[in-house]
Amino acid sequence: MTRNLGSTELKRLHREWRRKPHGRLALYLDSVETPANVGAIVRTAAAMGVDDLYLGGRTPDLATSGVQRTAMGTDRYLAVHRPEAAGVGAPVADGYRLVGVELTDGARPLHDVDLTGAVCLVVGHEDRGLSKAVLDQVATFAFVPQLGKVGSLNVATAAAIAVAEARRQGWIEPGTPAPTPPPTT
Repeated sequence: MTRNLGSTELKRLHREWRRKPHGRLALYLDSVETPANVGAIVRTAAAMGVDDLYLGGRTPDLATSGVQRTAMGTDRYLAVHRPEAAGVGAPVADGYRLVGVELTDGARPLHDVDLTGAVCLVVGHEDRGLSKAVLDQVATFAFVPQLGKVGSLNVATAAAIAVAEARRQGWIEPGTPAPTPPPTT
């Protein structure tokens, strides 16, 4: 019979995953304006061990009540930066390679882009995507493949999928084939 894990078992499980190898990971929010989206991204970033969170453009401060309502105080686990200069120069100066999560010409499926090492995932405004200034500064773009009839995702959902893919790639040793599911009986 299957049961939910208790708190001690959850702590052991999370501790085991924290020991797995992973690269440095950052997120840059380029004018993500909806507080609930920012809060959801913050919570995902804290859960997935994002090292740095950059708030660019018109992204609201994390102390905003709408952000806090969704983030539930998880921002305390993140190194948060509000760069003074416009654009994505701060994560580059901090040693990150930029990957824009955006539907652009030349964008590749997220799983086909190398997200290992020190990478900063750049996500943009809910309706307009990445600003022109940021688009011009990012060389690599990835998109989340979608099979349904909807052509885009909520920015918080896209960020969560991208962060999970970056962590997944970091946990797989180079040259190791993807695991195959066990046979069903």
